[in-house]
Amino acid sequence: MKRPLRALLAAVFAVVTLAGLTACISTPDSVGGSDPHAIRIGTLRGQPHLYAPYFMQRFAPAGTTYEIVLFENSPDIKNALASGAVDFGLLGAPSMLAGIAAGQDVRIIASAANGGSGFVGRPEITTPNDLRGKKIGYPAGSSQEILLKLTLRAHGLDPATDVQLVNLAYSDMVNAYRSGQIDGFLSAETGVSLALRAGARQILSPYDTAIGGVNIVLGTRGELLTGDRERARQTVHSLIQALNFMKSDHDAWAQGLVDTFGLDRAVADTSVGNVTLRWELDDEYRQRVAALAEQMVAFDQLPQAPDMTKVFDTGVVETAGA
Repeated sequence: MKRPLRALLAAVFAVVTLAGLTACISTPDSVGGSDPHAIRIGTLRGQPHLYAPYFMQRFAPAGTTYEIVLFENSPDIKNALASGAVDFGLLGAPSMLAGIAAGQDVRIIASAANGGSGFVGRPEITTPNDLRGKKIGYPAGSSQEILLKLTLRAHGLDPATDVQLVNLAYSDMVNAYRSGQIDGFLSAETGVSLALRAGARQILSPYDTAIGGVNIVLGTRGELLTGDRERARQTVHSLIQALNFMKSDHDAWAQGLVDTFGLDRAVADTSVGNVTLRWELDDEYRQRVAALAEQMVAFDQLPQAPDMTKVFDTGVVETAGA
C-alpha cells in the first residue's frame, strides 16, 4: 500500500474513532438557551424533589437569567460545581459530602427537599418478617442504600444475610419489580409512585432513622461564595420563593412535571405528595446530615467523614430571607 493511502486511511480511522468516543460521552442538557451571563443551575431530570429550578425564573431579580442544566445523577452535578461548569446545583446530600471529604471546593448553602424516597414491594409482604429471603432493589452509593440497611436492622433483619440485596440504577428499579427480578425496593421518586400504581404497597417508612428525610440540597463552590456572595444570596432567595410557590400550589408543581418530562399526572400527584420542601439549615438538619456522613463511612461509601465545619455555609440562606 502506498504511503499517502496509508496516511489517508489512518486519518479516516482516527476521525471515526474520535466520533465513536464522543458519542459515548454523557453530557448534560441545557434548558433555556446559552446566555453567557446566565446563572447555570444543575438538577436531575424527571424527579419531583428537584423541580424547583423550573419555577425560579419567575422570582429572579431584574436582569437575571437562570439556565437549567439537566444531569443524570448527583455525582455529575457535584463535579460540575467543583469545575465551574455550573454555578449552583440541586443534588443529593451524599454527593456533596463525598466531594467535600475528597477535598473538592464545594459547599451546601441551603436545603431543598426532604423525602422523595419509599420502601415498596409485593402486596403479600405485610410485615418486616415477610422480607426474609426476598430480593430487594436499591441504588448503591446513595442515601437510599443507607436508609434501607438501617431500616432493615431496626426491624431485626441483617441486610447481608436475611435478604438478597440487588444493586440497580434508579431508572431500572420499576421494570425490575414488574418483571419479577426483585420483590421490592427502596428507591427514589418517581419510581416509588410508579410501583404503587403497578400494585405494590408501602412496606416500611424509610424516614425513621437518625438521618430522617434528609435528601436534596443546594450546593455551590467555595470560590463563588468568596468572589460573588451577592449572586449566591439572590439565587437562594429565588429558590426560597420557588419552593414557597410549590408548597402553595401542588397542582402547578405536578402539572409542571407532566409538561416538562411527560409524566403521568396521577404518578406526578402521588410523587409530589411524598416530598417535603424546605430550605433551612437549622441545627437539627445539620445534625441529621452529620449522621448521614457517619453512616456513609460505616457502610463504606466514604473512606472517612468530611470535616463538618467545611460542609455548610449557613450565612447565605440566613440573609436570603423568605
